[in-house]
Amino acid sequence: MTNPLTIWHNPRCSKSRAALALLRDRGVEPEIIEYLKHPPEPSEIKRVLGALGMAPRDLMRKGEAPYKDLDLGNAAQSETALIAAMAAYPVLIERPVVLKGAEAALGRPPEAVLKLTA
Repeated sequence: MTNPLTIWHNPRCSKSRAALALLRDRGVEPEIIEYLKHPPEPSEIKRVLGALGMAPRDLMRKGEAPYKDLDLGNAAQSETALIAAMAAYPVLIERPVVLKGAEAALGRPPEAVLKLTA
């Protein structure tokens, strides 16, 4: 495969496990990045947001403590600040994210990642 898949994975998340299982069922073994242990850099998060066509808040888990503690719901927060918060507190990143070259898919629902296996 010329563009192997990469998954930002949290093994404790049922959606992340389901997306990984769907990929494996299709014979695809992605590179697994446990993003809570190895957070992406702000530049990578920005690139992924562009590939997903999302604004930073669209990729954020709003129920997590850092979201509230850092007042990230405040409209005055810049995109740069939101991206920096996701890099510093990767628990804020919605999961799973699957990457293939310049393309990306958010596994909500898990089946959404299958578009990258075509």
